[in-house]
Amino acid sequence: MNTKAQVLKGDCLDLLQQIDDGSLDLIYLDPPFFTGKVHRLRDRVGTHVFSYDDLWRDYEEYAQFLSKRLSEMKRVLKTTGSIFVHCDRNATHVIRALLDDVYGKDQFRSEIIWSYKRWSSAGKNLLPAHQTIYFYSKSNQYKFRVIYDAYSASTNIDQILQKRVRNEQGKAVYARTEDEEILLDDEKQGVPLSDVWEIPYLNPKAKERVGYPTQKPILLLERIIEIASEPNDVVLDPFCGSGTTLVAAKLLGRNSIGMDISEDAVKLTQARLKTPVKSESQLMQKGRGAYLTADEEGINLLRGLDLIPVQRNKGIDAILKRQYMGTPVLIRVQKRGESLMKAAELLSKAARKKGSLKAILVRTEQDSLFRETLPENVLVLNSTALAVEESLVDLPMLVQEALDEHVKGETQELTPDSLQMEGDNN
Repeated sequence: MNTKAQVLKGDCLDLLQQIDDGSLDLIYLDPPFFTGKVHRLRDRVGTHVFSYDDLWRDYEEYAQFLSKRLSEMKRVLKTTGSIFVHCDRNATHVIRALLDDVYGKDQFRSEIIWSYKRWSSAGKNLLPAHQTIYFYSKSNQYKFRVIYDAYSASTNIDQILQKRVRNEQGKAVYARTEDEEILLDDEKQGVPLSDVWEIPYLNPKAKERVGYPTQKPILLLERIIEIASEPNDVVLDPFCGSGTTLVAAKLLGRNSIGMDISEDAVKLTQARLKTPVKSESQLMQKGRGAYLTADEEGINLLRGLDLIPVQRNKGIDAILKRQYMGTPVLIRVQKRGESLMKAAELLSKAARKKGSLKAILVRTEQDSLFRETLPENVLVLNSTALAVEESLVDLPMLVQEALDEHVKGETQELTPDSLQMEGDNN
């Protein structure tokens, strides 16, 4: 996807006045934080020092500085646009008041807490481990994309599978039919993203670190851009610093404009745009796949599938996000040393209890020979993630084959070649 990125040198107040009304889709700014310091940091090779001043006489001077610029930013935003303002504990109260005044209290959307771990001495105080990002929209017609997180390890499987409604007292309860049977919920994508984001701070050895003071991780900016914009939209960062916003926008197929009064910042941003470098977060990867630690050898076979991991269930390892005939597709991976029949019985029991019409057992033991007839509601695949995906093609044929084998009294063993399931249109 071809996108454009402009990097402009100068005071954003002056540069914003050159932009047409309602022409931008998203604004993110990481303005001075009212720290009362001159920030300095050397680049990766130690040959150059980046610095900027964050010195103010008082809050009034700081507020006047930001207020003028926030007003111009509102002017250039589209009706569907949003603004995200980054700050820390030094001036959050000032910035929140300014945003309420310029954009209106009714346009406040979220107070995002960026949480991270950093090794430092807090002195006689609690260790600062978060920063705040205020999210305001220009109108009620703002763009917003829901992003889903994985369920926590403590989430009960019934909370995932069963439908919940409000009773007469307004309390959330499981929905039931007139015959008191529990109703299954629709397909689940996970938990909608909350306003607390645990994204690691850039460590000194991170590949994307360039040595610029207050540099933010690309992962943080990618999340903001994904939430509030679409491909080919225009993203503005009026205090672009090292250019992280523009790099994230480029990686996500958005156009961007960066502004900074520092010549060093402009040159650094231009250099990063030529060769974008993004660090992957092992912490975030392990956090999303923490369930792998329980039986990593077996669960690794499910990598790449769009599923919900299940922690606290004896018979189920995961649930596919895609349902079959309005019921959940349950998966179990055969454990090391476990007989195929034992695994099938545990999965079959769980499937009946949860109202599942389809349960998949991933066979991992090469010498696991069996002569008993497997439960009718359990299908066996040899272990590959691809085989599980292919199992959603033609279920009726498979069921008929299984029934034929059962009538003959023969043992059924299903392989990727023999297993095809029903698609969405059946």
